[in-house]
Amino acid sequence: MKKTALILMLALSACGGGGGSETTARGGLVAEKIADIPGPGGCGVSNAYRVTEAAGVRLSQAATINLKTANRLNSWVANHAVPIIGNRGGGLVELKVAAHYACRTRNHRRGARLSEHAKGNAIDISAFVLADGSRISVTEWRGRNGRVLKRLHASACGPFGTVLGPNADRHHQDHFHFDTADHRGGAYCR
Repeated sequence: MKKTALILMLALSACGGGGGSETTARGGLVAEKIADIPGPGGCGVSNAYRVTEAAGVRLSQAATINLKTANRLNSWVANHAVPIIGNRGGGLVELKVAAHYACRTRNHRRGARLSEHAKGNAIDISAFVLADGSRISVTEWRGRNGRVLKRLHASACGPFGTVLGPNADRHHQDHFHFDTADHRGGAYCR
């Protein structure tokens, strides 16, 4: 797995990052290239990767996402999540992944538009696990860890095209939704 991450970083460096900052691999990304995932009705992932670590922080389960989303996650973890959490509990060691690629509609509603999860453009994070075993759960948005969670949420706005959390709607009370959708008016963050 580590060898794959090194090969991925070297390949991207050799070709100038594949077209800008969206595909520049940064240290600590452990991702295995997998076959493109075809899907029905617009679902599927081109340039699919199975990501197990971002910026040296492990994911609780391997996340199937596209390379653009993997690189954005890696950059956000390195430049925002790790520094915001700092040395609290010995530092950030794991992201609890609530969802990644799934061929489904937005919020699982019948007749709704496809979710960005259906294209490999999204990952949902429900908690941040610290070295001492403690967790900062998104369910604590209005509680004792609310301040740090609000900083983490705000810092994702920009690196990701859509950032949803507990203030968005009833579907996001227990996790952050991050995706790389492009919106004409800039990032959509709630």
